[in-house]
Amino acid sequence: MSGLHDRTGTTEPADAVFGWDVGGAHVKVSCVDAAGALVDVAQWACPLWQGLVHLERVIDGVFARWPAAGAADARHAVTMTGEMVDLFPDREQGVRVLVQTLAARLDGSSVRFFAGACGWLIAADAIGQWRAVASANWLATSRWVATQLPDALLIDIGSTTTDVVPIVDARVAARGANDAARLVTGELVYQGVVRTPLCGVAHRIAFRGETTAVMNEWFATSADVYRVTGELWPPHDQHPSADDGPKTVDASCARLARMIGWDAADAGADAWRAVAQSWRREQLRAIGAGVAQVCDAHPALADAPLVGAGCGRFLAAALARDMSRSYVDFSALAGAGGRSAGMPQPDTHGRNERDQRNERDEWIATCAPSVAVALLMAADDARRPADSEPHAAQTGRPARAA
Repeated sequence: MSGLHDRTGTTEPADAVFGWDVGGAHVKVSCVDAAGALVDVAQWACPLWQGLVHLERVIDGVFARWPAAGAADARHAVTMTGEMVDLFPDREQGVRVLVQTLAARLDGSSVRFFAGACGWLIAADAIGQWRAVASANWLATSRWVATQLPDALLIDIGSTTTDVVPIVDARVAARGANDAARLVTGELVYQGVVRTPLCGVAHRIAFRGETTAVMNEWFATSADVYRVTGELWPPHDQHPSADDGPKTVDASCARLARMIGWDAADAGADAWRAVAQSWRREQLRAIGAGVAQVCDAHPALADAPLVGAGCGRFLAAALARDMSRSYVDFSALAGAGGRSAGMPQPDTHGRNERDQRNERDEWIATCAPSVAVALLMAADDARRPADSEPHAAQTGRPARAA
């Protein structure tokens, strides 16, 4: 577990909303109070493809961190992408199993599943309308960003994937509604800064003034690149390396060398740093191609800012510089601008205020979908008349869109 605190039993308000983003590699959970202020956020590594035991372990960790999350009256807003892992025979079964597991552990009467235009669904409806629930976390994030910026291009770069979502006139203008369609439109780019195998980034790479072919082997991942460039924040580096070896710069250089048929001892540190920069350029080019495709489809966004989210948002900031666009960090929208005033600060251990603020911003941006679903539910609750039912989806009517 990593987050704003490296301890359990963090204080949370009794009326908190807990936002969940259940992915195939990580689970991210945020705590928002009734006024819509972010209180806390954390991420757990969860290799779901290896079994549901990992999700059960995370749920135990959430209860340990926030005891109120296990109370019968706790409110939980859930989005997911974990249904995609090959633990499940298909996405429908994946949604079913994840919904049933979460509803059983979190008390089904207090859990709602984000389903876009279909609103907040109880477990039974989420299973029946699984297509609306499956891989909707990008929609939750962009829908919340649309409440803050009328025109923007959201670029959420995570450990495995990148979402590129157009927001026009305060609404999500994505052409694709699911992963298959979004891969066609450029709105989903399967590039991330931790888990992406480098043979999936480029087939040829620059080395020592030449261009060399790349071995189609899982010898190294994108985490190796960004360890060497110094851009990967260590708390985001939660998964084993390709060879299960050390997560050091030297070990990463050895894995990069192996991708092109060399050993680390065959060249100096400067050469391997240059190779890492080459891989970085290639990944930035791959993500940029998706961004260009989306921008071409939405001329109205020609001058709109780029909103960066995810543990790889440093690449979104680089794209903004390359495109001469303004850049807005998701953390500035969701917490760093004062909305997280009640958020407990991490233990300093001698760190200065800037370090603390940077750490807080990292987790807010990295856990953007979980923050978004919690904020969306809190906003919906605030708008709902006091004498109305807790969630419109209980009666089968779609909840009001945020």
